[in-house]
Amino acid sequence: MITFNTINTDMPALDQEAVCAWIEEVAASYGKSIDTINYVFVDDEEILRINRQFIGHDYYTDHIGFDTSHGNILSGDTYISIDTVRTNASLFGTDYSEELHRVIIHSILHLCGIADKTPAQRQLMEQAENKALAILHPLPKQCHGT
Repeated sequence: MITFNTINTDMPALDQEAVCAWIEEVAASYGKSIDTINYVFVDDEEILRINRQFIGHDYYTDHIGFDTSHGNILSGDTYISIDTVRTNASLFGTDYSEELHRVIIHSILHLCGIADKTPAQRQLMEQAENKALAILHPLPKQCHGT
């Protein structure tokens, strides 16, 4: 089960059914299945609070994930700052919707075992993100989630 929730922000425009199917397809391509994935969309202040409290970092970020997976069964919570996603889309010259989908799948790729600590790992992560985004494109018609 994949859920989408919000804290201190509006629900982003997502075709939730299409995004769930996409996430499951990407996970399956790595030999993984989904148990429970919770996406929580937040504002910058909430992501900063979470980062300070649970990670010990004092800065804004686009997402923070908590992995509770067991073997090939993926579970976890991902907090995504809509404010930072919007800022990053502008900085990187990308479409907001594409940047949001990139962050959504980035968290799944982490759960699938892809790291991004070193430059070489970051390059592999970007390749995996691009491959996953290509599955989704053209982007699904946007609608407000429930």
